Amino acid sequence: MLNSVIVIDDEASIRTAIEQWLSLSGFDVQLFSRADECLAKLPRDFPGVIISDVRMPGMDGLQLLGQLQASDRELPVILLTGHGDVPMAVDAMRQGAYDFLEKPFSPRSLLDSLRRALEKRRLVLENRRLHEQADLKARLQDTLLGMSQGLQQLRRQVMDLANLPVNVLLRGETGSGKERVARCLHDFGPRAAKPFVALNCAAIPESLFEAELFGHESGAFTGAQGKRIGKLEYANGGTVFLDEIESMPLAQQAKLLRVIQEQKLERLGANQSISVDLRIIAATKPDLLEEARAGRFREDLAYRLNVAELRLSPLRERREDIPLLFEHFARAAAERLGREVAPLTGAQLARLLAHDWPGNVRELANAAERHALGLDSPGIETSPAGQSLVEQMEAFEAQCLRTALRQHRGEIKAVMETLQLPRRTLNEKMQRHGLAREDFTDRQ
Repeated sequence: MLNSVIVIDDEASIRTAIEQWLSLSGFDVQLFSRADECLAKLPRDFPGVIISDVRMPGMDGLQLLGQLQASDRELPVILLTGHGDVPMAVDAMRQGAYDFLEKPFSPRSLLDSLRRALEKRRLVLENRRLHEQADLKARLQDTLLGMSQGLQQLRRQVMDLANLPVNVLLRGETGSGKERVARCLHDFGPRAAKPFVALNCAAIPESLFEAELFGHESGAFTGAQGKRIGKLEYANGGTVFLDEIESMPLAQQAKLLRVIQEQKLERLGANQSISVDLRIIAATKPDLLEEARAGRFREDLAYRLNVAELRLSPLRERREDIPLLFEHFARAAAERLGREVAPLTGAQLARLLAHDWPGNVRELANAAERHALGLDSPGIETSPAGQSLVEQMEAFEAQCLRTALRQHRGEIKAVMETLQLPRRTLNEKMQRHGLAREDFTDRQ
């Protein structure tokens, strides 16, 4: 429940009286003697109400109202007026003030007006929160493409984890999109405005690893010319993505563990610790605990990294996403190259669905770009392999259903007409393939 109130009045006695009334009624009260002081400290989406005198030195209540209206038209402002200011206050209400109270006023009238204003503010902020969530969900759907149950679950997990201050471990094969998921966890959370630093642990020579992560002071080792900020220090306030974390040398694992535990680091050649605020997102193909049991990874670090784990399914386990992803990559390539994309034939689509895609999304993107160029692609041109005819037909049927549902935004009657299927048959097929009309409506 919202209970924040800001009171602005140049008379100390009035400020004190209002604070006593409101505090006794359970409100959290902030006092200001000048309007400009309040504006300087007012947070965005302030979860409360402003109570302001009209006549004050410097910026008066009407000027304050104009400033507040310019930044947030739905922030309730209650004006306190003298007898001669009533016409002015009525005009201010036409300009957006929530209410005005003529001095002297009773505590009851102030409380009644304040409670109504706070309820209005609560509804406004809740509506904003719902709209922001819908916008974030739409942006995430455009970033992590796919309609498979696995992809939908992954998006829900990303939305849940993005705002939580926990380290995340991503498990997935090469090319499955681990860095993209890591980027989403950063971009859709409170650290979005801070740096996102990605490092591939397998690509850094062991001799340079410590300097790369922690930086160094001048003369820390032969060739260390000048001070250098390491990647971890540069990412302060933001997110560090450590890909192929299983390749990190054991000696550096111990130092990373200390950074995670203490939120401090030391540059090479330095004696002073530097405080850092980091979120670590690590990615790996093998199971880190199995690596630890084999002596190749620190078990304590594995537990520190794996506060939450997300598994990215290989493309062969979510074949229903292949046509949508292929179309997206082909269209993007065509726009970049100034080409027209030839539509896929039924046979080409069947081969796309039958291919195992060992390189996952990365391989599919390459195939789509080759298609946009009019070149042969293994995923399209080779004969289907690894699946029986029944499996290929099932995958093709599921994709036809998804295409129709997406085209008609879940309108079952229109889908029945497009696919020329009776209602009962359509329901049975949707149930068999795990499809729900709600996943394709405008609310999605």
